[in-house]
Amino acid sequence: MSSQEMIVGGDIWRLAINHRTVITYPDVVTASYNEVRIQPGDEPGQAVLSSWLELDPFEGVQAYVDYFGCRVSAFDLHRPHRRLTISAATTVETFDHEAAGPALSWDELATSNCEDRYEEFLAATPLTEMNDELTATAHQIRDEAATPTDAGRMVCAWVHRTLTYESGATDIHTSAVDAFNDRRGVCQDLSHLAIGMLRSIGLPTRYVSGYLHPDEDAPIGVSVAGESHAWIEWWDGRWTPFDPTNAKATGLGHVVTGRGRDYRDTPPVRGVYAGPEAIGNEVTVQITRLR
Repeated sequence: MSSQEMIVGGDIWRLAINHRTVITYPDVVTASYNEVRIQPGDEPGQAVLSSWLELDPFEGVQAYVDYFGCRVSAFDLHRPHRRLTISAATTVETFDHEAAGPALSWDELATSNCEDRYEEFLAATPLTEMNDELTATAHQIRDEAATPTDAGRMVCAWVHRTLTYESGATDIHTSAVDAFNDRRGVCQDLSHLAIGMLRSIGLPTRYVSGYLHPDEDAPIGVSVAGESHAWIEWWDGRWTPFDPTNAKATGLGHVVTGRGRDYRDTPPVRGVYAGPEAIGNEVTVQITRLR
């Protein structure tokens, strides 16, 4: 932890997170190749106390940190199977921490060389590219915002007002424009839309995946159905996290598992296999506040 990234205040949460994914096939799969990104890592604002991953069928796991700093577990299965179960259990502490560096003005942002430093977080991707209407709206917000930080919050507020959260309304292939046209989506879609708008006005913005405890006043020792979640971070002199789905800054209930340009850089489970199309993908997340 650097001298610019220190714990502030006295609030610390300790969370136990259990994530289970079960992929079922109608017939035998002869081989599969998989990557898993469901285990948090240490970073400012969170510290991992324990973490394990269990596979059924079991194979050896190659663990590494990817280009964007995400913990990845990669494994190949070369035995016939009709079901793949991936279970992870993590105990992590979350805490408030002091942001590194001051927020910049628009003039300071323009001379910060962020176009070169964070080029990959300024470029549009297939999931975050904008149409003319969205670009115009983003620039209107930019003109009204006194600072880049204000613009980030205002874009997230606009996205929150514009898209209705509706579970199951979209899938992992839905683009920000598609979700905007339907005026509905899930956390991934709201994040993609906010990312695209902020990048279009020159704010480097990255996609964040992780977990969210749904109760800001969570009682200790009570297990609840948690959820995989997505939010964003924009660069205004420092990386500022914000949750457009809930229209607020991230808090102690947010746990980061990965970052990237969009969802495609941070899927919880990704792989290819030889066999029939999967007929089920059951995901459950349970979160317990321990402290």
